Amino acid sequence: MTLPASQVSEHTSGRSKPHAVVIGSGFGGLAAAIRLGARGYQVTVLERLDAPGGRAYVHKIDGFTFDAGPTIITAPFLLDDLWGLCGRSFSEEIDIRLMDPFYRIRFDDGKVFDYNGDADAVKAQIAKFSPRDVAGYDRFMEHSQAIFKIGFEQLGHVPFNSWTDMLKIVPDMITLGSHRSVYAMVSKYIKDPYIRQVLSFHPLLIGGNPFSVTSIYTLISFLERKWGVHSAIGGTGALVKGMVSLIEGQGGTIRYGAEVEQILVKDGTATGVRLKSGEAIAAPVVVSNADAAWTYRYLLPTEHRSHWTDQKIDRAQYSNGLFVWYFGTKRQYPEVAHHTILLGPRYKGLLDDIFKNKRLAKDFSLYLHRPTATDPGLAPEGCDTFYVLAPVPHLKGDIDWEKQAEPYRARIAKYLSETVLPGLEDEIVASLVTTPRDFQDRLLSYNGAGFSLEPILLQSAWFRPHNASEEVNGLYLVGAGTHPGAGVPGVLSSARVLDTVVPDASTYA
Repeated sequence: MTLPASQVSEHTSGRSKPHAVVIGSGFGGLAAAIRLGARGYQVTVLERLDAPGGRAYVHKIDGFTFDAGPTIITAPFLLDDLWGLCGRSFSEEIDIRLMDPFYRIRFDDGKVFDYNGDADAVKAQIAKFSPRDVAGYDRFMEHSQAIFKIGFEQLGHVPFNSWTDMLKIVPDMITLGSHRSVYAMVSKYIKDPYIRQVLSFHPLLIGGNPFSVTSIYTLISFLERKWGVHSAIGGTGALVKGMVSLIEGQGGTIRYGAEVEQILVKDGTATGVRLKSGEAIAAPVVVSNADAAWTYRYLLPTEHRSHWTDQKIDRAQYSNGLFVWYFGTKRQYPEVAHHTILLGPRYKGLLDDIFKNKRLAKDFSLYLHRPTATDPGLAPEGCDTFYVLAPVPHLKGDIDWEKQAEPYRARIAKYLSETVLPGLEDEIVASLVTTPRDFQDRLLSYNGAGFSLEPILLQSAWFRPHNASEEVNGLYLVGAGTHPGAGVPGVLSSARVLDTVVPDASTYA
């Protein structure tokens, strides 16, 4: 659909550069805008919220600063690249700190495992639990490195536009055992149930069940060892703010409160977008950083879709939902690490309830984030900023979050008060809860899934929504729902793919 020139927004006319529109300002959208700007496009980013970040939005409540979503920064070279494209220095503008430990993992019986990138330190921890698994850990990390070299270094920024692209990597996938799940691959090398959990929980950071996602994702273990786990001073929001500055420095524009209603198409080619306000914005390049399933289901009309039909989107498997409670305390808890994983009494059983049965279990496993361990400026003096995240079923489960949210939060608070945050219930001075319903209604995440499509084998690489749309020319996808997948390195890499699939700006001159 196109509109008469009289109805096309003023800022699409009179340009010397071709226009590119980016839908959404998550990490993927911001990185895409920077890369397109560096290649000669005039970029407009359209964000429906009142501030940038998408899942990395920042909440400020009574002097407390809460990163809404991503808190773990790995592969910082991907950020270095973006600053370099703009002739600026990432290290001079952004202060990131290496975490040690990467994660403190606390089991339900109170045992603790501090996990970091020091192989000897990790093996010393393993020896306390299961001396026989020390050698197995070395073999597992060798396997993780082999997968990393192919899955991340060789394929993480490569588009899978054709089934033949997938065919080329099948021999390597077979050799590396990609048909196995992450948990099965870890279990091949490790026998102790505690250590199996330590080495297999990583897929939960990108919305995958360790018992069903492809073992390709064991590459995360080596990725973390190679580049470390970092946090930014000022929170993840400091990275978002920095990326916005890069876009504006290139002459790009970010418009807030600008919700896209439809991607416009003529003769099989995207021609721009129409906002809910009725305004049409013309552009030969449209990049969607909106949820991939949402993009196809609601932004691209059915007459332009033959592959990602409504039926296929509905049948797809989606990642877990997320229950996130942000809270500030009037005292500090200096003994709590920056990143703490609190594993519950069940591992596989809980994951079955989340991913398969889609019911809200009485028990839970939690990720507790205390950024003030590294950056006290994120809370008022003498206070601490936290968020605690529980993986839960997405909205296909029969859970009424309007009724369940507060009781569930209270159970989590009680558990934290009895374990790592003594007296918590009497110390809370700021509080905000988000549920899968918020992910759907506020972030337009299909089914309220926290990470879009679940990264099982048949929803990875070529099987995932392509970075260059299969449906119409001139439409491109970045973010968690496209290749290579969720997580900050994944969505930044999805933007890097655009360098290969989006034509040079001179094409449209």
